[in-house]
Amino acid sequence: MHSDISEKFQSGNSKLKAMTKQSESASRLPRKVVIREMGLRDGLQSIATVMPTQHKIEWIRAAHEAGQREIEVGSFVPARLLPQLADTAEVLAFAKTLPGLHASVLVPNLKGAERAIDGEADLMLVPLSASHAHSLANLRKTPDEVVADIARIRVARDAAGSSTLIEVGISTAFGCTLQGRVEPAEVLRLIKAVLDTGVDRVSLADTVGYADPAMVRELFELTLPVAGDKLNCGHFHDTRGLGLANVYAALELGVSRFDACLGGIGGCPHAPGASGNVATEDLAYMLASMGIATGQDFDSLIALREKLAGWLAGETLHGTLWRAGLPKTMIAA
Repeated sequence: MHSDISEKFQSGNSKLKAMTKQSESASRLPRKVVIREMGLRDGLQSIATVMPTQHKIEWIRAAHEAGQREIEVGSFVPARLLPQLADTAEVLAFAKTLPGLHASVLVPNLKGAERAIDGEADLMLVPLSASHAHSLANLRKTPDEVVADIARIRVARDAAGSSTLIEVGISTAFGCTLQGRVEPAEVLRLIKAVLDTGVDRVSLADTVGYADPAMVRELFELTLPVAGDKLNCGHFHDTRGLGLANVYAALELGVSRFDACLGGIGGCPHAPGASGNVATEDLAYMLASMGIATGQDFDSLIALREKLAGWLAGETLHGTLWRAGLPKTMIAA
């Protein structure tokens, strides 16, 4: 008798502790999250169909109307390498006309950074692979050579009196299709190195879709004490269906900025079979369902996704919200 009562008490106590822990975890989640739209760069660079400039401009205008306030509009890379992004300067110029929109561009080197500065981009994202093999394949430089380039970019930015922010995206932070395992200690070393150059932000990217929530938690827990609030962005691919779960793991640690692509397009050329980035509309839905504000309008996002499907006819788009719609139990913010 006493044994049964004791067991029931212990069981109830365990459930209460679990519920309390869940409540505490939810209370620590950010109340507002920024979703940076990457479709116009990370998404399109992996797609064969070349989108006309007028469609890109229409995309940005509609995304802005849908509430998006951070958009990566292109990349300053040689047109012969990525003809898809050859119109980045023109697209950036349009984006700069929209009120409250922070337009970013990817730059692989100093020359690209100079173009970003000239175009008055709000932010330039410089990729730095934590995988030696991926760095050589992607940029033909070792990670430490890229760090040296980043230092020169920071000097050039300051010399120009530019207000363009510099963010270093640590790619392949969770593993690499070419190298395999990437040591967390190497990720931490590179973060320390780029922070020493004076960059404004760093972010962690699961470039090839190897991460799981436990890996995300462990790596952010390792790097946040070093980078502090300069590490405020996670970039996750949904290659193996864990993109949103990985976002949640980072959310629990207070990360409040995430990259995503409309329609889940994108991927890495060194990750064959990859299904693309976390879908913007699915990420916005998950966050809103948990009471986290993103400023996104779902009807507008889905309408824009329909346009994107037409512009990219024949290409594969991903995501689920567009098919299932919002649940009746949810009031769209």
